Formats: sequence, structure tokens, C-alpha cells
Amino acid sequence: MIRVLLADDQQLIRAGLRMLCDAEPDLEVVGEAGNGREAITLAARLTPDVIVMDLRMPGVDGISATSRVLAERPSVRVLVLTTFGDDDHLYPALNAGACGFLLKDAPPGELLDGIRRAAAGDSPFSRDVLHRLVRRATSAGAAPRQPVEGLTAREKDVLNLVGEGLSNTEIAERLHIGITTVKTHITALMTKTNSPNRVRLALVAHRGG
Repeated sequence: MIRVLLADDQQLIRAGLRMLCDAEPDLEVVGEAGNGREAITLAARLTPDVIVMDLRMPGVDGISATSRVLAERPSVRVLVLTTFGDDDHLYPALNAGACGFLLKDAPPGELLDGIRRAAAGDSPFSRDVLHRLVRRATSAGAAPRQPVEGLTAREKDVLNLVGEGLSNTEIAERLHIGITTVKTHITALMTKTNSPNRVRLALVAHRGG
């Protein structure tokens, strides 16, 4: 069971998120916070596995709350869910320690998948956000093409789709395989490419052509 804390200043948003999570057998909403200060307090008291964190909240905002929560409980995974996907929100959130960054226009399944991936140690990003991170990293590094050796044909297929920003569910649908099989391939890819998270794996895909 994944223990989830919801932090958003809009009660209607929290209610919708709770309904989504409550319908899943492996997710348990242990609390709701209406601002960053409440998120910090509840994170210390309720010990969630994942905090779904809005960024713009009154008083203490989501970026400050993320930094303070992780300073006290570094094992917590903070997954940002926001309307604002620009660099002025993205990079401060990542610098504060957020493990992923999803936009509020994401399909419900992408959010649920993101919570599970965050709890498992992965880094979920909305496709546009992931593309922007990869573009910036590849242009800044200007690294030459680096073909990836030792991959099976199916692992190459999965790696290409990770590079396109597809979620596990989307990869499974595109390749007509199960979610568990996708996760197994991604774990193998991270090991073979020495990639600690999905962003690095997407970089490997792009640099490998």
C-alpha cells in the first residue's frame, strides 16, 4: 500500500485526487494539506510515501515545502502536480528535491502511474516537460552520438519510447505488452546504461540516436 499525502490549496482539486486514489487498491490517501505549512506538518506526522505537491499555495509555497519536508524526511518522494510547467517553476522544484513533475492537464491514468513510479524510486515527468529537460541537457552538453550496446531488440523499442516521453502505460499499449514487462525492461535498461532515473534514460535514448 502506497501512502499518499495531497497538498493543494483548492479543495475541489484535492477531492478529485482523493477520489482517483481511493478507487485504486494499492493507494491510500493518509491526509490533505491546503498549503505548504500544513504539508510540512502532516508529512512529519503521517509519514507518507509520496506527497502530491502543488506549487502555488498561500503562505509557504510548494517549492519551500518540498525543501523543508525533504530536509526532515529525505525518504519521502515529492511529486509535483501543477498548472505551471515553465522553467521558472520546473527547475526550482527539481532543485528543492522533487522527484517528478506532472501537469494538471495530465490524464488520470498518468497521475496514478506517476504516483506508483515515484514510490518505486522512478522520476515521472509529463511528456512536454521531459522533452524540454532532454533538449536542454543535450544542447548544453553537446555530446556526440553514443550508441548503446548490448540491448535486446525489445529493450531498444522500450528505450526509444522512453526517449519520446511515453509513460509505462503508453509503452505497454504501444508495444502490446504488460505493464510488469515494461517495468522489467526499464529496470534492465537502467542497469545496462547506468541510468539512475527516467530522465537520464531518456538522455541515453537521444544520444544513442
